[in-house]
Amino acid sequence: MAASTHTVTNQAPPLVAYDVFAADRALVEAVERHLEPPLLDEARDELSGLGRSAGSAQVQEWGVLANENPPKLRTHDRYGNRVDEVEFHPSWHRLLGKGVSAGLTAAWTRPGGHVRRAAGFVVWTQVEAGNGCPLSMTHAAVPALRTDPALAAEWEPRLTSTVYDEGLRPASQKAGVLFGMGMTEKQGGSDVRANTTSARPLAEDGTYELTGHKWFCSAPMSDGFLVLAQAPEGLTCFLVPRVLADGTRNVFRIQRLKDKLGNRSNASSEVEFDGTWARRVGDEGRGVRTIIEMVAATRLDCVLGSASLMRQSVAQAIHHSTYREAFGGTLIDKPLMRNVLADLALESEAATTLALRLAAAYDDGSEQERAFLRLAVPAAKYWVTKRCTPVAVEALECLGGNGYVEESGMPRLLRESPLNSIWEGAGNVQALDVLRALQREPGALDAYLREVGLARGADHRLDGAIKNLLTELADLDGVEGRARRLVERVALVLQGSLLVRYAPPEVADAFCASRLGGDWGSAFGTLPHSLDLASVVERARPVS
Repeated sequence: MAASTHTVTNQAPPLVAYDVFAADRALVEAVERHLEPPLLDEARDELSGLGRSAGSAQVQEWGVLANENPPKLRTHDRYGNRVDEVEFHPSWHRLLGKGVSAGLTAAWTRPGGHVRRAAGFVVWTQVEAGNGCPLSMTHAAVPALRTDPALAAEWEPRLTSTVYDEGLRPASQKAGVLFGMGMTEKQGGSDVRANTTSARPLAEDGTYELTGHKWFCSAPMSDGFLVLAQAPEGLTCFLVPRVLADGTRNVFRIQRLKDKLGNRSNASSEVEFDGTWARRVGDEGRGVRTIIEMVAATRLDCVLGSASLMRQSVAQAIHHSTYREAFGGTLIDKPLMRNVLADLALESEAATTLALRLAAAYDDGSEQERAFLRLAVPAAKYWVTKRCTPVAVEALECLGGNGYVEESGMPRLLRESPLNSIWEGAGNVQALDVLRALQREPGALDAYLREVGLARGADHRLDGAIKNLLTELADLDGVEGRARRLVERVALVLQGSLLVRYAPPEVADAFCASRLGGDWGSAFGTLPHSLDLASVVERARPVS
């Protein structure tokens, strides 16, 4: 009998059967910081339950299967009738159903709802990010609909339901609904005011007939959509139901599904309207203003989604390095690998801390916090989402060749990583939005400076960064060409202020030394050697 040559050694076990929430110290501390004490026990139990599900072998397999079996478009039934349906793998429905039941569309209806939902979103989308899109848009539709109290009264209970009611039926017959959004058209892209979809008023007040197309419409299996179209008085927001009250299907022709780089379990489509029935949301000519609250909420979810991807990337890299041996010891104990892992962990914690601070501002709802969000959301969306891909790449490299293999899960994280930087306005759109806030809304800058000023005097590098930022803000002439640099500094100073106030000293010290103090190279793993990097890595290790 031939000797065996296939003994497997020196391989890390899968990161499975753990509590994704409890293992994330930065996330746990953010929840404890931003929730009132009476809510904490319930929130921790709820999030740990979701975390254990996310870390289970079964649910992780759902994520793999949903990604490997992307949705399929079925335009017609067997008899030739137009149906425009999208079929998903059962695992995708299981993931989406669990997200809905966990309250990831219900933030608006309970105390501390945005912080609780944000933490749950970070936890759950680590399994598979594709189900995050319909969860995000359904959640974000609520503030837009509230511009019309009658529409909000009708639709909000369905949108915030914790029941996932699959299938296309009249909304009045469903225990819960999902919403999508359609703004982008071929000729306009981010310039939504160039939209050409037309809206013709019908006899019934507030109802219209739409004709046109949408170049990107995600989650086309949803029950309703908020879309922009040109009404007689200008660009206007409309609610388009998939199924009308009498049970007939609205005209919603799905032309094709996009073949995307990542996010493959989620359906993104091109759709055509041709005599499509719609209900106006808000006044004619105020479509952008009406839908902007939905856009702001989905932009925050882009920050949360990137924080989620970064956390999972870092957790996998540290877990692998804890078990993998090379050159006479475990990787995690090697000074150079420790530097890389600590650097990645800093980026992840800074993203998580900032994202949860933004969610807490939504829960607060005061005028000052709304002003803060006006500047902080686009700045965070710009910076955090742009940091996601470099983190995913470096984390994958920590696994070496193993990380380049699909079975590791790292390629899926990498393909997903650019998405949040592109959706809901790419980098230049966010940078210009920050400039608009600075130039037109002085209250936004005042609220931001008040926030970062809470850490003034605690770290000389942060103080220097605040001073330099104020110098840049004092001269906004010709600022567009340097907008990205300015917004980067806005985001980094805010992250630094939060970490100085809330993170352990070794984390704040390392962040300020590298991101604000200039003692940092051009790649991860170039932190000053004098820092307490072992403590930074240990804090990020996924052990619950």
